[in-house]
Amino acid sequence: MAGEAEPKRVKGTGVKFAYETLRDEILSLDLRPGSVLDETLIAERFAMSRSPVREALIRLAGEDLVVTLSNRSTVVAPIDVQSFPKYVEALDIAQRMNTRLAALLRSEADLQKMAKRQAEFVAAVKSRNHLAMSEANMAFHMAIAEAGRNPYLSAFYGRLLNQGRRMLHLHFAYLEQMKEGILLTDEHDEMMAAIRDRDAERADRLAHAHTRQFQDNFLHFMKRSHLTDVQLAPAPAG
Repeated sequence: MAGEAEPKRVKGTGVKFAYETLRDEILSLDLRPGSVLDETLIAERFAMSRSPVREALIRLAGEDLVVTLSNRSTVVAPIDVQSFPKYVEALDIAQRMNTRLAALLRSEADLQKMAKRQAEFVAAVKSRNHLAMSEANMAFHMAIAEAGRNPYLSAFYGRLLNQGRRMLHLHFAYLEQMKEGILLTDEHDEMMAAIRDRDAERADRLAHAHTRQFQDNFLHFMKRSHLTDVQLAPAPAG
């Protein structure tokens, strides 16, 4: 955190350190949506010049995690609930296509990689570390995408998964409140079974259900909490 001493870094790692630290704090919501990111203050915190901080912020902007306002200040990107239905629509298509292709084209090595990633996700769920959970969840689904042998679809899918990680963080919080976190690990196991059996139709249905479960739980979370402590993107005019 800001008041704690940061670890020493070897020369040339400034950008990577600043990027990874800020990214993790944004994804875990330690840095709240809408928070101002002052280059000078961040540089002082990390004991580095403003140049690597600026490069880190540019990289984060490329991942839609920060935005630059008209007054040139940089803030953590708000969570755009207005576009959530469109996001889920795109995620659903990407998830179904990649999972379906994995069922048709997977190898034994692919299955082993999925199983390893699933074991890592189960361990993360047990740790109740939401950042570790979202990282392991993305790694699991990207292992499925890689088994589909289509780099264009997997790259599109990976970007969507990355963009949704903060919403997934809230999703995990909801499941934790409802004591239903185990449902996610069960769904992953069912998807792996369909891929192992080369059952593309079942894999497709499970991938679709997996997306809808995320959608429904996120919407329920918003209704319960009203997201009073998370800045949302403003509704479009008119």
